[in-house]
Amino acid sequence: MRFRGRNESCQSFTHAKNTGSDHRAPGDGKRSDELAAGRLTTHVLDTATGRPAAGMAAHLYAVEGDDLRLVRSVVTNADGRVDGPVLAGDDLVAGVYELRFHAGDYLRTSGAALTDPPFLDVVPIRFGISDPTAHYHVPLLISPYGYSTYRGS
Repeated sequence: MRFRGRNESCQSFTHAKNTGSDHRAPGDGKRSDELAAGRLTTHVLDTATGRPAAGMAAHLYAVEGDDLRLVRSVVTNADGRVDGPVLAGDDLVAGVYELRFHAGDYLRTSGAALTDPPFLDVVPIRFGISDPTAHYHVPLLISPYGYSTYRGS
C-alpha cells in the first residue's frame, strides 16, 4: 500500500504481525514493560455525568492485621487521574491495601442532589498486591447511588 502526503514522496507501508518486539528497549532484548518497576495507579469517573471526577481525595492505607497505616493521600486532577502513580518502585510491596475515596465530598461539590447523610460518602476498596513488579490499576466508577471497580491495566 502506498501513501502520498503533501509535498512528500511515495513511501511503502507493509503490515506485519505484532510479535511484541515493538515493545522492546533498543539493544537489550527485554520488553519495556519488563523493565518498568511495579506501580499502583487509579482514576475516578463520574458515571452520573459521564465525566472524570476531578478533585476527589483518596487515601491509601496498608492493612496490617486489624490496623490501617496511612501510606499516601492523593487528589484526582482534571482527567480524574492522579498525577503520577499512587505508589511505585520500592514503595510498592506485596500486601493488602485499601483505597478510600471521598466520594461524598466530591459529589457535594459537583452539585449532585444528595440525601443527608449521603447514601455514599467514603468508598473503601480493599485489594491485594501479590507481585510488586506488576502494574495494578484500581479505578472507581461513581454515582450518588452506586459504584464499581475492577483491576484495570
